[in-house]
Amino acid sequence: MLFGQSLFQSVLDRLKEEDGEAIEEAAPVSHRMPGFTTGLAFDVMEGVSAPSARPGQAYFDNLEFETPREATDAAPPPAPSPEPVAEPLPEIEPEPAMPEHLARTALPEIAAELAISANDTIQGLSDKRRGFAKANHPDRVHPLFRDNATKRMTIANQLIDEAIRRKTRSARR
Repeated sequence: MLFGQSLFQSVLDRLKEEDGEAIEEAAPVSHRMPGFTTGLAFDVMEGVSAPSARPGQAYFDNLEFETPREATDAAPPPAPSPEPVAEPLPEIEPEPAMPEHLARTALPEIAAELAISANDTIQGLSDKRRGFAKANHPDRVHPLFRDNATKRMTIANQLIDEAIRRKTRSARR
């Protein structure tokens, strides 16, 4: 140990001193990074400063290469056809027909469809809700019929929620 340092610390100090001498001797004069074959950007630009190079303008300078060039040796435009070609009319989709079940929006009709009984379990009621939603959910029908589907889903959800409430009340008693 030298002057209160461990052997390891004295070795580290000696290595730092040796590296410091080597770095000072091999300091490059130019602005190049060791291992790279080219210099930094300001060396490549040959003395032109970055702000004066207008880097934002480069996009517009290259834009001319992307625009179609006018052909100088182009053939003359084709002669107009003697008979005008009639453009096909856009196909008009027939208005979709509303499914029969979406026309039934009255409470008794929806209750009859759900067929909720006192023997239904909470799991059975949840299954009925999912089954009803598969056929009647507003996201699954044509936009023209979404109002009816929304009414049907609202009424069905109210009926099923009420049946579940009754089941949970009777189970508490």
